[in-house]
Amino acid sequence: MIGLMRTRYSEDEVAVRDAFFDFFANECPTTTVRAAAEGTGFDPALWSSLAAMGAPGMALPESLGGAGAALTDLAVVADVAGAHLAPVPLIEHAVTARALARAGGHDDLVAELAEGSTLATLALRPPTGDTARLVPAGAVADVLLHHCDGVTSSSRGNAPGIKLPNTADLPLAHRVISDATAIELDTDGWNRTVDEWRALTAVAYVGLAKRAIEIGVAYTKERIQFGVLIGTFQALQHGFADAATSVEGAHLLAQRAVWALETEQPGASRLAGMALLFAAESARFAADRSVQYHGGYGFSEEYDVQLYHRHATAWILQLGDPAAEYARLADAEFGPVMGAA
Repeated sequence: MIGLMRTRYSEDEVAVRDAFFDFFANECPTTTVRAAAEGTGFDPALWSSLAAMGAPGMALPESLGGAGAALTDLAVVADVAGAHLAPVPLIEHAVTARALARAGGHDDLVAELAEGSTLATLALRPPTGDTARLVPAGAVADVLLHHCDGVTSSSRGNAPGIKLPNTADLPLAHRVISDATAIELDTDGWNRTVDEWRALTAVAYVGLAKRAIEIGVAYTKERIQFGVLIGTFQALQHGFADAATSVEGAHLLAQRAVWALETEQPGASRLAGMALLFAAESARFAADRSVQYHGGYGFSEEYDVQLYHRHATAWILQLGDPAAEYARLADAEFGPVMGAA
């Protein structure tokens, strides 16, 4: 029997959240995020430490070296990783590993992915010729999945180690896929993988947004203008209230999307898309309010809030133009527009 969705974490999930919060607080201060941005946008040492915690394989079957946890458990870690802007492709790696596990016949590779010794990712956009473009974690991943014309393929090779310039200094890169091999993952299976990416990224956005609000509130409790703390201004209070309300809604929608995927509910794909779009919008609004209330300091590289603003802008763009995602949802709900080009 499929249980009802919970709107709050269970005791076990709270324990997982607290453990990983302490981990990221200690291992991933914003100095780590800034240092990674100077290179590929990826911190190998942080990834190794995260692998030692079991995160890369936590949502893989125990028979393949994983911990057998649910997607909802992985979402708890994604939330905390998002709050710390962790420069590791946990979501891309995890959903790719789960896809290979579902496809079957890749037990040795999945075991490597479970322990984190090999890094995997997926091309969210259809390839152009023999090139997968703007691949998340493409600059550092060893294994790449992509989908074209109903066929999912896998390629393995040396990562370029150089990222493409982008707003949040993510490890984006183009990857040549001429040596790819088809795997047993049909279009539905591929779509499930991308939906998991959508839902988990929505959860990470919620973590980012909550932290952006915390940074903004802390600043307004210190900044004095006209002889008073700016946090006493109602306009700022209303802005934070609006942001917090939106983020809470994004949290509930993201959790529902993850639960729907985990329990294979009808409409799970639409929920994943809606969660991603709404969470991204909520996070951008929260980060924008926080930047604005910092005044000119909000645009200074010395202040952490600009990191949150840039990541809030960039994460969803890995999937492509958000307008295309809105169109996908509209087509799923109402059918394709007749006569559309």
